[in-house]
Amino acid sequence: MNEPTVIRPHETDLELRQVDFDAIAEIAHREFGLSLSPSKRQLVQSRLSRRVRALGLANFADYRSLLEGPNRGTEQTELLSALTTNVTKFFREIHHFERLRDDIMPDLVLRARKGERIRIWSAGCSSGQEPYSIALTALKCDPNIGATDFKILATDIDPAVLSKAQAALYRDEEIEGVPQSLFRPQDISHNPDGKSGEFTVSSDVRSLITFGVINLISKLPFSGGFNVIFCRNVAIYFDRRTQQEVWRKFANLLPEGGSLFIGHSERINKSDNADLETDGITIYRKLNAI
Repeated sequence: MNEPTVIRPHETDLELRQVDFDAIAEIAHREFGLSLSPSKRQLVQSRLSRRVRALGLANFADYRSLLEGPNRGTEQTELLSALTTNVTKFFREIHHFERLRDDIMPDLVLRARKGERIRIWSAGCSSGQEPYSIALTALKCDPNIGATDFKILATDIDPAVLSKAQAALYRDEEIEGVPQSLFRPQDISHNPDGKSGEFTVSSDVRSLITFGVINLISKLPFSGGFNVIFCRNVAIYFDRRTQQEVWRKFANLLPEGGSLFIGHSERINKSDNADLETDGITIYRKLNAI
């Protein structure tokens, strides 16, 4: 007869009391705009238990103290990483990139060749596949686009994923299933450091992109406009009021006719922002001023 399984205390989730959950949820909302409804209490407990143990803390009350302590900035970033999911891939939601390639980029390329300033923002760029896909699309339309005033800003709130994005190193399986016609022969190559199963994005692709840490719910550190903004699968973490505020910021940064691409499960209603109109599947266009 088998002996009963003994579950040791360190193998079970720590108890997340309601008071601890409420405090953590308030911090996540205040600092990052994350909306943690009561139904997510079990999820929060599961994801944070490992972090609490790794820090050698006895309970979530101690963890709350750390989140509000003198080194709170570092730990709040760890909190953000634990509570959000960085799922992305090259040319994710391919219809967005087809629309960019066929209907938007040709005009932007023409204007860039004439000397105009062209800017695209990948807001919530995660580990970099999105801005690199935008850059690859631009280079497909004009291999010499790097000689113009065409730039892509790629930002995320999480410094850890930004580090991966800037490194531009990806596993071979991360481009499995992506049509090779979307890449030029020189766009990707095996890791020069000799690691097998890894590839790197070419320097002319990387040169189009500037990376930076930006919190979308804070005051944005720039006033210049963007011709196109990608912000996909970011607003799903916000409550409606925060979403409306972010949509307003984007609308203010877009020129008349500028485009905003959002995630497949996200929507912008007229009541959320009257300056943006539907222009395709999860694509919005800045209305002309009256």
